[in-house]
Amino acid sequence: MPRAKGGPKTRHRRNKRLKLAKGQYGAKSRLFRSATESVDKGQTYAYVGRKDRKGNFRRLWIARISAAVRAQGLSYGRFINALKKANVLLDRKVLSDMAIKDAVGFEKLIGLAKQHQAPAPA
Repeated sequence: MPRAKGGPKTRHRRNKRLKLAKGQYGAKSRLFRSATESVDKGQTYAYVGRKDRKGNFRRLWIARISAAVRAQGLSYGRFINALKKANVLLDRKVLSDMAIKDAVGFEKLIGLAKQHQAPAPA
């Protein structure tokens, strides 16, 4: 009985991997082994990148809030702490959006935070 080498199944599996490597530079898009390594590495980076994106957005929101709060003479940390004491349950995404699009509402929040702010240490 002749040896089975995979035939169509193997070709489909390899073509699928080469299709994922489309757009890679040089041999990475044409040779199976290089394409496999490149695709595996790329998928690892994509997975990690999806996790990193969440932190990047949080960093952006904090920077925006901090800039808006500093313009009113308050630090970011004191602002967030005062909001927690005032039982304001808005997350950083919403606060950032308010700082950009709803300046009047954000200034009211700053006023509320200043009322609930702990006294500065001497």
